[in-house]
Amino acid sequence: MSPATVRFDGWGWRHAGRAAWAISGASLTIEPGERVLLLGASGAGKSTLLHALAGVLGSADEGESAGSLTVDGQRPRPGSAGLVMQDPDAQTILARVGDDVAFGLENLAVPREQIWPRVRAALAEVGLDVPLDRSTQHLSGGERQRLALAGALAMRPGLLLLDEPTANLDPAGVVEVRDAVGRLVDDRRTTLVVVEHRIDTWLPLVDRVVVLTAAGIVADGPPDRVFADHGAELALLGAWVPGIGHGLVPRMTPTPASDALAGTDLVIGYDPDHPVRTFRSVTVPAGLSTTLTGANGSGKTTLALTLAGLIPALSGQVVASDSISPKGRTDPWRWRSRELLTRIGTVFQDPEHQFVSHTVAHELAIGLHALKRPASEVTATVDALLEQLHLTRLAKANPFTLSGGEKRRLSVGTVLATSPAVVLLDEPTFGQDRNTWIDLVHLVSAQLDAGTTVVSVTHDKDYLALLGENRIHLEVVR
Repeated sequence: MSPATVRFDGWGWRHAGRAAWAISGASLTIEPGERVLLLGASGAGKSTLLHALAGVLGSADEGESAGSLTVDGQRPRPGSAGLVMQDPDAQTILARVGDDVAFGLENLAVPREQIWPRVRAALAEVGLDVPLDRSTQHLSGGERQRLALAGALAMRPGLLLLDEPTANLDPAGVVEVRDAVGRLVDDRRTTLVVVEHRIDTWLPLVDRVVVLTAAGIVADGPPDRVFADHGAELALLGAWVPGIGHGLVPRMTPTPASDALAGTDLVIGYDPDHPVRTFRSVTVPAGLSTTLTGANGSGKTTLALTLAGLIPALSGQVVASDSISPKGRTDPWRWRSRELLTRIGTVFQDPEHQFVSHTVAHELAIGLHALKRPASEVTATVDALLEQLHLTRLAKANPFTLSGGEKRRLSVGTVLATSPAVVLLDEPTFGQDRNTWIDLVHLVSAQLDAGTTVVSVTHDKDYLALLGENRIHLEVVR
């Protein structure tokens, strides 16, 4: 494929059922072979723009558009670009790794003898070292992110669209993926548009920065010039501008009096014949922030779900402290769902996996209704969380129509609403701009100051510097 030319002329999009436009008045030309970093606050419409370029934004039933948008002079159509979406689960199609990467090539009618060499090469490029017949359901979130990127790279598209492609990756994986993209676009035969809040990784690769707001483009040019001319303004909008940090300092860490959760001779996994890993002992001190770190596939999420009582240990036991446990029953796996509500709350890696309602406000209220809290308390709690999470304007929106960063904040709010004694967060800062990241860290810190125990699965080095009070690092077990 030849590198694509992209043109927006006063383009905008409004999702069905929304009063406000997600984007309006966007005018922009991207020349063939350019490498563009697209910045903007959480909810500014960056993912919407990428979906429009890929031709998968939806029909008139899903929203309305204004102005014009063309790729190589034509209306974008599905399959014309390589798109890696914010949620890798949303584009995992087939049951086996090799078949999933081959899917796009087959739809492009690539000759059969070329498909499997390109599949293997793409998987090697992104560092996904697993058998071709490995079940896609057994991949971690970070591994699925690599899988989605491999599928896009294998197609060798004229337009490559990446929506936070490194958000769930370990530090080594971030560099590996960036370099893989760099090799693909090095000959300028692919036009690149990448969305990422953490921009330092991509600055050596891109030659242009475009800053998007709901009202259109507010800055556009070479990275050095954009940050020199608009750096302070962009930081206020939520961009992670090089040289402008978050300004937060770690809290004074208390000395824990006991353990909130402890595992002994713990074997974790989903299949007794294929355990993920074993722990002689693992402890979560009460009242501290514990972080789970390690490479993708090391078992961080599996350990968190086991500690949370959402999956059983294959052997060994998890014990919660007497102050948390109901009537002396210390194994969280044995607790009823209503008992978990005020004891252990879990924010999943994929926010959509815990949405069950039709509006943002009602989603925040579900746990409170289950606990039969008074209507006045429900309203006050929901309103306060909407304000803290910057979701007030979206109170009546469907949770599934939010941006990735907005979904993450909502998922955190649904757990905090019932004030559990222990909160487990899987990649809590995924998809957050500078402003919402700061507010989310403040929210977690406030929970800690109130005596809540927090466990976070994270690769975020800034989050670790502030909240890595007790660290559990997992090496990959080969």
